[in-house]
Formats: sequence, C-alpha cells, structure tokens
Amino acid sequence: MYQIEEVANILKLLGDKTRLKIMAILNEADCCVCELVDILQMSQPAISQHLRKLKDSDLVKETKKAQWVFYSLNKQHEFYSLVQNIFVHLPNQKEEIRKLEANGMRIRCE
Repeated sequence: MYQIEEVANILKLLGDKTRLKIMAILNEADCCVCELVDILQMSQPAISQHLRKLKDSDLVKETKKAQWVFYSLNKQHEFYSLVQNIFVHLPNQKEEIRKLEANGMRIRCE
C-alpha cells in the first residue's frame, strides 16, 4: 500500500496544467524539447524546468539520440497506472502531434 504523501506528491506534480499537458503529449508520442516548445508555445528553459521536475520524480525518462534528447513516459513507474487513469479524463493530444508533422516540425531540433 502506498503512503498518502507519495500519492499527494504525484498529484501535486500533475496539478500544474503545463506538466499535465506534457504528460498527455508524451502519452501519445516521445518528444524532444523543441517539439514541446512548439506545441506549448513556451520558452525552451520553461519547458526544460517542467521536464526536470517530471524527470526528478521518475515519471518521465530521457533517451539521447545523436544531438537530440527525447522524453517519454516511464511505464515502469509505480504510479503509471494512476497517471493512465488521469489521461482518460483529458483531451486527446494526437492532434498536436499531427500538427507538428504537418508543419514539418516533428523531430527537428535546432
């Protein structure tokens, strides 16, 4: 059984709308920072700060490929099923990924 504090910390982390949207986007596809910057229309440092918090909690992991760092959900996280249950109540983010692809911005970091 989990401690209430552990669950509260995860919910607090996901209580930020930007982090929640990042998680929902990553539920659809792995992304690099530049893609999240384009989708969220925020600065790279701001996105990186949110990703750092998600990574520090181990909800998100990073994989380096050449000069890019891709972020993905950590499906091995003990609270992954809780996060998945939250996604059911969120708008689907597939359209955001599709827009990136249509604009030629998918996996293009500069």
